[in-house]
Amino acid sequence: MKTEPDGSFKRLDASFRNTIERGGRFEPERDRYYLYVSYACPWATRTLIVRKLKRLDEFIPVTVVSPRMGTHGWPFANADPFPGADSDPLYQSEHVKDLYLKAEQNYGGRFTVPILWDKKLQTIVNNESSEIIRMFNVAFDEFIPAEKAALDFYPKELRTEIDAVNEWIYPNINNGVYRSGFATTQAAYEKAVTELFDALDKVEKILTGKDFLVGDRLTEADIRLWVTIIRFDPVYVGHFKCNIRTIRDGYPAIHKWMQKLYWNNDAFESSTNFDHIKTHYYWSHAAINPTRIVPVGPIPNIRPL
Repeated sequence: MKTEPDGSFKRLDASFRNTIERGGRFEPERDRYYLYVSYACPWATRTLIVRKLKRLDEFIPVTVVSPRMGTHGWPFANADPFPGADSDPLYQSEHVKDLYLKAEQNYGGRFTVPILWDKKLQTIVNNESSEIIRMFNVAFDEFIPAEKAALDFYPKELRTEIDAVNEWIYPNINNGVYRSGFATTQAAYEKAVTELFDALDKVEKILTGKDFLVGDRLTEADIRLWVTIIRFDPVYVGHFKCNIRTIRDGYPAIHKWMQKLYWNNDAFESSTNFDHIKTHYYWSHAAINPTRIVPVGPIPNIRPL
């Protein structure tokens, strides 16, 4: 985590930025790639959702880490047997950092998830979620049923609009909650939280009377935003002080959009584990919550439709 001199939070870029493509170092193949994620992490949840939507779960297995990120980073179940966490079946790693050091012995960056791993070359392909979901969108289409291959969450005719939406949603909402929560001065916090809710107001206007952010279909813009919104009331309102309004009582259009995707599409519901989400934030960020007490509410975590 990096904080600027003015107390504002700055997220560092991901380190592994390779692409799966024909003719490249990382060719699309069956049973070659592996995904490491945390249910708690919104960036990792993006990859779980697209993996399920495209039915890549049939040949890209996944391992889920424990949500209790400690001194050594994300642990696997053999180091921290939290319910719903897995051990690393490939290398019996204890922590995610072991994979990074296996891929690059002198690696000095952050030990983050998601990780798209290449079993053949035993290295990390990519650890940037926005790039992984675009690979999942098209790179394996030859191996999946035609109806799944036809699903395109970044269609050419909508890319300009999707990119434009992503450009302000990422800094102000996806990263905006972290900029609010990790700010170390009052001024930095107030700037971040104001920009966050200004952006949510803008989203509310876009979604009023609509089911999707861009066009009349599900796109990556929805997926990228949704992973933040589903965590908003259970975590960000309290833990990150994003408490000007809640989603459920302050943003009816956003709330309905979130509910519909969760309750009507298994790719969203099955990729969401509220125990992991709440435990991670309230347990792992000792500087913000030194008691590590995890709140009981909100009840329910998500309201029924």
